[in-house]
Amino acid sequence: MSAGFLRLSIGPPERRQALGHTGFMGFTGLIDRPIAIWLAQRGHLMPWAPVAFALGVGLYFALRWEPGWQHYAGAGALVLAATVLAWRSEIVLSPLLWAAALVALGFLIAGGRAHQVGHPVLGWRYYGAVEGRIVGMDRSSSDALRITLDRVVLANSPPERTPGRVRVALHGPTGPPTGTELRPGLTVILTAHLAPPSGPVEPAGFDFQRHAWFQGLGAVGYTRTPVLALAPSEGGQWLFKARMWLSARVQAALPGETGAFAAAIMTGDRSGIGQETLTALRISNLAHLLAISGLHMGLLAGVVFGAVRLGLAMVPWVALRWPIKKIAAVTALLAGAGYLALSGGNVATERAYIMVAVMLCAILADRRALSLRAVALAALIVLGLRPEALLGPGFQMSFAATTALVAVFSLLRERRWQVGPRWLQGAQAVVISSFVAGLATAPIAAAHFNQIAHYGLLANLLSVPLMGLLVMPAAVLSACLLPFGLEAAGLFLMGLGLDWILGVAHWVSALEGARGTVPVPGPWVLPLIALGGLMVILWQGRLRAAGLAPVALAFLLWAGAERPDVLISDSGALVGVMTGEGRALSRATGAGFVAQGWLENDGDKDTQEAAHARWVEVEKAGWPLIVVSGKRAVAGFTGCAGAEWVVLSHVPEGRARGDLAALPCTVLTPETLRQTGAVALYRGDPGGKDFRLVTARQVTGTRLWNAGAR
Repeated sequence: MSAGFLRLSIGPPERRQALGHTGFMGFTGLIDRPIAIWLAQRGHLMPWAPVAFALGVGLYFALRWEPGWQHYAGAGALVLAATVLAWRSEIVLSPLLWAAALVALGFLIAGGRAHQVGHPVLGWRYYGAVEGRIVGMDRSSSDALRITLDRVVLANSPPERTPGRVRVALHGPTGPPTGTELRPGLTVILTAHLAPPSGPVEPAGFDFQRHAWFQGLGAVGYTRTPVLALAPSEGGQWLFKARMWLSARVQAALPGETGAFAAAIMTGDRSGIGQETLTALRISNLAHLLAISGLHMGLLAGVVFGAVRLGLAMVPWVALRWPIKKIAAVTALLAGAGYLALSGGNVATERAYIMVAVMLCAILADRRALSLRAVALAALIVLGLRPEALLGPGFQMSFAATTALVAVFSLLRERRWQVGPRWLQGAQAVVISSFVAGLATAPIAAAHFNQIAHYGLLANLLSVPLMGLLVMPAAVLSACLLPFGLEAAGLFLMGLGLDWILGVAHWVSALEGARGTVPVPGPWVLPLIALGGLMVILWQGRLRAAGLAPVALAFLLWAGAERPDVLISDSGALVGVMTGEGRALSRATGAGFVAQGWLENDGDKDTQEAAHARWVEVEKAGWPLIVVSGKRAVAGFTGCAGAEWVVLSHVPEGRARGDLAALPCTVLTPETLRQTGAVALYRGDPGGKDFRLVTARQVTGTRLWNAGAR
């Protein structure tokens, strides 16, 4: 129904005045303008479809309880009802009904996906023999090689309670399996420490349990003993085997970090890259070049598309009779599919291929390849296949950059803006692309990784053009020559470009002030930034400027983000107290992953050892906090005087264990922390003893991915 319809239903102005409808005239005038603005969006609403779908996905993950069948039934009924009504409604209401249907559909698909990937999760700490088949290899943050095993067998564990997949980090003098080497499909046996995937290192922190659930991991751990080969590699896993074979061949031709970089780009195998190189790439904002994402897939498709089209155009008989542009698009589509399969098919690569495939299919359909509709369709497909990707930085950064780039270049094309001579257009495009993509992804990267690459634009301007002009064409050349054993020529050229990029990364990361840090934002910051950015890009008319308001609000909330005064790990092994110089940690070593997470979330550049040196200030300040570490110290714990908070790293034995409840203070043991997860304490008054307690379980609730590991 529109305002025009309201006028027709009441009659001309003379009759309305005669009937005393002057108040109603004001009402119709009041709603005329909003309806006119809404109707002006016709033809531009399709890009909002993935936004509505993502709202439903986000709603599912934001819940603190697991929905039941009645909730899914209600969502399904809403999808059907809204769809039927949308077909029959006026143009004013129809988009709103479609949006409601998409929100409900996103909720349904996210819940269905979470149940589909369900698997047993280890419910206890395990030490003993672990048998399984190698189905994945990568490297941990501590630079240790990790293997992922399926067909897992644990001693004295029934099959129905045994995780389908476990991931084990190889620490110490493990070496290769006896008589062979680690390779895909090999069945191995080792003695390992395993535990359920851990929850957030602090309330509202990154939820590794949820991440592991969707990866199919039921346990993680480490071993310090040798890995033994139990059975040779069998059939199957042929893509994984081909990927690791190609990785080994590339690294044999290009030794060192250059070869490891080349293997990561061509096969997705990043196990050969050292932590020093990774750190340099992150500080210089070049780490995105490692992941096979939109840049690599787009460059590969572009190189193949351009080469095939140019090659066919050089044959006049073919060029005049065949649709060479569409032939080139199909060839690039197949090349991208092969790249996707060979790279391991992770979420980032799937997302990149879908985006490229949508654009190539647009060419086949004689439609514009680069448009916001194409980006929206790709986002719908990605979220439909893997709704959990919405919560990851990869999805957010990829679509933020792509949406911003398409919007900016579409505006430049429509306005026909041109700066400088035509021969500089290519260089200008690179500068604009790097600036726009960097600006669009900077808040997301800062929110997830707590750092800002101050010279990231410089590093990308010096590196990204070389990726398109030399590295990716050389990678395609080496892949084409590989069946003939002549890939060395292409790899040599590829190595020259990668050496330059690595040199830029190390040079930029060594510059003074190259890395800035920021504290982790609150939960509403990124959604507000996304809402404001989408409003500016997708809305038609002057009202799009209103999108700047939520962005400004988001940064105000970020600037005022409150960090916990006290943090306690979910094992009781580490305690962190905020001081004037930064967070002080109770231990100089141990629980390194938790310590690193806390310091990064604080925006603190110091190491765990430096943070431990501040612990003296905590003891001098007289905090109502008692930290008891070690079995002997716990056994000698005699009690507390009053309203202190006591953290025990071990559970007391015998009578002392039963006496804890009678103490006047609040005692946190590994047993209680296992139920609550990590704990944050917020001080009411400076110097006071009253704290507000927030636990990780209060924030995450009881969901599929953490219910089995309580």
